[in-house]
Amino acid sequence: MRQFTSKELRKTWKEFYIQRGHVDVGAVSLVSDGSTGVLFNVAGMQPLMPYLLGEKHPLGTRLCNVQGCVRTNDIDSVGDKSHVTFFEMMGSWSLGDYFKEERCKWSYELLTEVFGFDRDHLAATVFAGDENAPRDEEGAKYRIASGFKEENIHYLPAEDNWWGLEYGPCGPDSEMFYIADVPDCGPDCGPGCSCGKYTELGNDVFMQYEKHKDGHLTPLKQKNVDTGWGLERILAFLNGTKDVYRTDLFTDAIAYIEKASGTKYGEDEKLTRSMRILADHMRTGVMLIGDEARLVPSNVGAGYVLRRLIRRAVRHGRILGMDKSALTDVAKIYIDKVYDDSYPLLKKNREFIIKELDKEIDRFLSTIENGMKEYKKILEDKKKEGKDIIDGDSAFYLYDTFGFPLELTVEMATEEGLKVDEEGFDKAMEAAKQKARDNQNFAAKLDVNADVFASLSEDKTSEFTGYDRLSDNGRIIALAKGDALADSLNTGDEGIIVTDRTPFYATMGGQCADFGTISTSDGEFKVDDTVKIAGGRVAHIGRVVSGSVKSGAEATLKVDDVRRSSICKNHSATHLLQKALQVVLGDGVHQAGSYQDADRTRFDFSFDRAVSREELDKVETLVNDKIAEDIAVVTDVMSIDEAKKSGAMALFGEKYGDTVRVVSMGDFSKELCGGTHVSRTGQIGFFKILSENGVAAGVRRIEAVTGANVMKHYAEVERELNEAAAIVKSTPAALADKLNAMLKEIKALQSENEALKSKAAKEALGDVLNQVKDVKGVKLLATKVQGVDMNGLRELGDQLKDKIGDGVVVLASDTEGKVSLIVMATDGAMSKGAHAGNMIKELAPLVGGGGGGRPNMAQAGGKNPTGIDPCLEHASVVLSKQITMG
Repeated sequence: MRQFTSKELRKTWKEFYIQRGHVDVGAVSLVSDGSTGVLFNVAGMQPLMPYLLGEKHPLGTRLCNVQGCVRTNDIDSVGDKSHVTFFEMMGSWSLGDYFKEERCKWSYELLTEVFGFDRDHLAATVFAGDENAPRDEEGAKYRIASGFKEENIHYLPAEDNWWGLEYGPCGPDSEMFYIADVPDCGPDCGPGCSCGKYTELGNDVFMQYEKHKDGHLTPLKQKNVDTGWGLERILAFLNGTKDVYRTDLFTDAIAYIEKASGTKYGEDEKLTRSMRILADHMRTGVMLIGDEARLVPSNVGAGYVLRRLIRRAVRHGRILGMDKSALTDVAKIYIDKVYDDSYPLLKKNREFIIKELDKEIDRFLSTIENGMKEYKKILEDKKKEGKDIIDGDSAFYLYDTFGFPLELTVEMATEEGLKVDEEGFDKAMEAAKQKARDNQNFAAKLDVNADVFASLSEDKTSEFTGYDRLSDNGRIIALAKGDALADSLNTGDEGIIVTDRTPFYATMGGQCADFGTISTSDGEFKVDDTVKIAGGRVAHIGRVVSGSVKSGAEATLKVDDVRRSSICKNHSATHLLQKALQVVLGDGVHQAGSYQDADRTRFDFSFDRAVSREELDKVETLVNDKIAEDIAVVTDVMSIDEAKKSGAMALFGEKYGDTVRVVSMGDFSKELCGGTHVSRTGQIGFFKILSENGVAAGVRRIEAVTGANVMKHYAEVERELNEAAAIVKSTPAALADKLNAMLKEIKALQSENEALKSKAAKEALGDVLNQVKDVKGVKLLATKVQGVDMNGLRELGDQLKDKIGDGVVVLASDTEGKVSLIVMATDGAMSKGAHAGNMIKELAPLVGGGGGGRPNMAQAGGKNPTGIDPCLEHASVVLSKQITMG
């Protein structure tokens, strides 16, 4: 076998196929577009699914690439020698071009001529056949013809050698294996057993059938081949190891972790596992943040998986004794050295990657500190109760309130000999989700009962006609009441109407639904919501306000035109807003979500800091300038490829069809959008930003109003201004001067009040210097004063420190039954062992409280004034122990 570096292996794979007429299609984002129902691209063929299903690929019928993938379904297995969360799939495809003969020939050439495997050590599996499809004799024939020994061809059942989805293209696959020079494990030893004799090298999938919904198979018109080889696995094998962490993908990172942690890889099983998890998860974190999607940690979807990976890396870094800077240094190794040539986006996004990692690490370290206090309370309570399990509600409380990951709670509880009720946690989580679902309206719940229309024939669909009209005639093709189909709805009935044509826009793409009426010759139905449902249908949700409506009746559908007009203004303004943000803040701004109704627009965008007032003013002015220019709003329908070539902005992760609508506002804005808009920007009237704030890590939100709602906003502001002026006996014009004068007066009064409180505190304290004690050469003044708050105690403490010269001051005060306690230590006292923070941890429980702080100053609160004297008496004991230890 020939040895390769990872960079050589990628290059060799692509060159091999390019020489055989393939085109390198490059890699796509690690974050899935949503079309396959998964968060990430989990296989090399996943981005090519539309073309495997029959679409024409613009680059031809022979394709190849090396595609990054992310899988976290077996994250708990990461830490062994082979599992990783980010991996690369080397792939090649035939889209209705060559089939089994060429494929088998090239796979054998790759194995023997390129990678240097000898014939005697190669085996292959083929489909054994079943009641649905015949034995793949053709696959076996071409494997043998290519060079495989006949005795090394193994027939395996569908669970091993068949590929297919629920329905659609499918077919037999054929895997290739290396045979190790070890004895058989038994008479049935062969590919698929776990004895270690057979190691999988690659896989060829032959898509030659179509599976129909009733389960039967028919030959596929376009026969495809999908070939996939895992880069990490092949790289390790070619370099004589079964440990992927000993390949050049990881060796630099592992070497650095060894140096930073003082731990030798492979010596301690537990610590080696932590090293692998840290190396893997940090690599995947770098890849996801540096990806074209620029994913950031969050509490939902792919962002939550990223957050979990980073936090898991941090946790294992802590086990290894590594600090924050050491963790980010691991990330820099992947950016600067391991993937510098293969993934140039990482270098381009280097600053962004490190910044996001830093922020998430800081958040998690803060989470650990805050959550740890609550965890310890729960732990102590369980131990006092004699229980050996933390209940699910408590675990969920730590997760929901403090962001404490369940896995961390489980791990720490195990160290204390306790278990965690993980099933109870899941129930608490589901209860919280159900509560949120219960708060949704009737329309939002419709998806639960959408199968009420499943029995309708597939040709009963709804055509949307509302781009250029607000009224249309259609036929009622279905009615529903509750969770069942109905023949009619009568006055007062709430229900759903589905028509064959509708001008009503269904909630989609951030734009909320149209309201209006549906009228027939026998009755009228008031539409309160409109949603898309399965089968290409639109559901109009509402109630019958007069007469009755019947299935099959002809109907007139009228959209509330005033409401639609307001929504269109807000939607078109949102397009102007996105472009204006990019102009003012930079091209790194991307849409992260949006919502438009008749009252306002809400726009979420990627940005890592608060937008300044000056920047918001620039954005607002630019949007209003474009409104004043009265630019024509033009919509063109084109293919998705044409749209991208035209420079139209698309929402990342959104799934678009073959044809898309591109909405242009002159040369200023061009976006893919299926919503409804004004015909000219001048119709928007005015645009006003109401607020800007953060909604998640790296995501900001702007809320704004347009048109008549801007005037309503200013009218409300004017009303509030007049009210405020009246309260301070001023006019709106003079209000600022009046408030400034009042603030000066308040500040002066506060200063006078503080001076009086300080004087009163000194008088209450009296002359206490005669209470100073000597504790092993350190002066200690521990005394009490009545009715002084924490600020007053701190001021008194500073004064007394100066008076005693060098030592420790302990002050306690009772104010209306609440105790304030403070400890201060001078530099000289600290040099002898005094520690204010540790002292207060021992003293605070005596007054029924808790607290902490720094070595030089700490404070606490309590609920037990009767404990003040014992607390002050105990101060000398605590200090004495510290001086001895020091």
